Amino acid sequence: QGRLVETGGGSVQAGGSLRLSCVASGYTLERICMAWFRQGAGKEREGIAAICGRGGNTFYSDSVKGRFTISRDQTQTIMYLQVNGLKPEDTATYFCAADLRAGAALESHGYKDWGQGTQVTVST
Repeated sequence: QGRLVETGGGSVQAGGSLRLSCVASGYTLERICMAWFRQGAGKEREGIAAICGRGGNTFYSDSVKGRFTISRDQTQTIMYLQVNGLKPEDTATYFCAADLRAGAALESHGYKDWGQGTQVTVST
């Protein structure tokens, strides 16, 4: 059974940056897809970035493409999300997910394991 723990959230002003981390225990990262999702107040959970397989193929939603970068550290089993150019609409709880079993990489229903989330708040 894997375990996911997110850190790195916080409160920043618009235009600022953060680096979110997801420590993944019990996985071999190059064998699975992992992803970042977010959910704002009153909104549906949105898949924003994923990284998959040995080749580390990445996928991004249009809402974050060009501003956010997903990566992973194979040695330490940590997945990162570098978030730049933050906007107030990026305010949400950010979750990491691991071990895609079905569906597309940015669809939440196929992921086996989830972290508890880390809050990102962006002010004007």
